[in-house]
Amino acid sequence: MTNGTAEAPLVTVRGEARIETAPEIARVWVTVSARGRDRRHVLEDLTRRNATALDLIASYGDAVERVSSGSFSVAPEPTAYGRGERVRAYHGRVRIAARLTDFTALGELVTRLADLDLTSVEGPEWELRADSPVPAEARRTAARDAVRRAREYADALGTTLAALVSLTDDEPGRTPRSRSNFSRSVIQVSAAAAESAPAPLDLEPPQLSVEASAVARFTLHPPALNT
Repeated sequence: MTNGTAEAPLVTVRGEARIETAPEIARVWVTVSARGRDRRHVLEDLTRRNATALDLIASYGDAVERVSSGSFSVAPEPTAYGRGERVRAYHGRVRIAARLTDFTALGELVTRLADLDLTSVEGPEWELRADSPVPAEARRTAARDAVRRAREYADALGTTLAALVSLTDDEPGRTPRSRSNFSRSVIQVSAAAAESAPAPLDLEPPQLSVEASAVARFTLHPPALNT
């Protein structure tokens, strides 16, 4: 039924829901770099720094749920002047992704990573798990809100709902994310602490908003509009 009739009037409503919840996952990305005039030395430095970063991440055990290596590149930087294929320097980069579930270790880990030579850290990105029950609860709440609104319209007309015609996602529930950025350049380490680990960053997980909406169509019992 696409249109209502006098015998079966149609009402279309939009139900909405918004749930605030704590994140379950924090993702960080680590970029290890190396630079020099000798390509072999750049590769050796990059390999060593990458291993150091991976070992540091692994030392946090179960706090790190998953770690993976991403893109890798070593590129020459040609000289600005002169003829021929002369290379001024080589630049190498490796990107590492880590997913943490223990947020108490997060601040210390990212601070120690950012304190490594030629290493930058991006994140954290706060998320819910793919199987989190929160989006489903938001959709259920949106459906109940649609029913409530339809009943309010029916009550205003002095009638009641007869049947549900359709129920669709207006905007399918999205897994929320919240992101912040930091790198070694914004972490200040005092001269007195240069030979020791820097103080951990205080990273407070934000509240994530999970939103859902649903469009519902109902038929009504014919209202007595003339009374």
